[in-house]
Amino acid sequence: MALDSTPGSDDAFFVPLGEDRWRATVHTTGPWDARFQHGGPPSALLGRAVELCSPREDMTVSRMTVEILGAIPVAELALRSRVLRPGRSVELVEAVLAAGGRDVARASAWRVLRATQDVPSRHAAAPPLPPESTPLSRGAWIDGYLSAVEWRFVRGGFQEPGPSAAWTRLLHPLVPDEQPSPLQRVLAVADSGNGISGELDLREWHFINPELTVHLHREAVGEWICLDAQTTISPGGAGLATSVLSDTQGAVAVGAQSLLVARR
Repeated sequence: MALDSTPGSDDAFFVPLGEDRWRATVHTTGPWDARFQHGGPPSALLGRAVELCSPREDMTVSRMTVEILGAIPVAELALRSRVLRPGRSVELVEAVLAAGGRDVARASAWRVLRATQDVPSRHAAAPPLPPESTPLSRGAWIDGYLSAVEWRFVRGGFQEPGPSAAWTRLLHPLVPDEQPSPLQRVLAVADSGNGISGELDLREWHFINPELTVHLHREAVGEWICLDAQTTISPGGAGLATSVLSDTQGAVAVGAQSLLVARR
């Protein structure tokens, strides 16, 4: 399916309202409550803000952490960003999303000088890309984000416990009339690691992540991102979902989500 980038249309995840304000569309809607967003789209929007904040072509984002400070509404959002720690070779950038005058998500990202071209490359191979999309059995889940992403599972699935791997691609642009950047494509799906690799029955348990951290060692190539994830839950402790994110040429990043584990 071709990416729809019609200017000003609701086919994007976010529609600009001017002065760094954005309206979230139905494509951002998470699976549990129609009022609130999935963590992927706002993480990608924060990543875009990081990229546009005093941009430097000689630098690349090497690590980005998104702190989810509260439920992010499918509504109007205000976005701000700044360089916290400027430098010749390393910079720290912050981006914040607010709704109704309250901060709902904050990202911090390290930018570093790009490695020289003569550094040897040994990218881990990614699982093969399946030829067809995987039909999603949503059950009681709310549609929105799930249908805004194409899913091609290599193993596992949303309702199958245990490790899972799926190729993904965005079916809509993040913002109108603009192709998502490699960083935005990775962040848009990295927050799904716990969703595809759950170890507990979704009908009885929450395993919610208050944060997402992604370490990137190169920029992704192409529109396909593979998410290969697993979840570990320790009795008396917390949960941790980890994932390897790849493009068709191999691994590009490692993601991690700490998890609140509790009965519904």
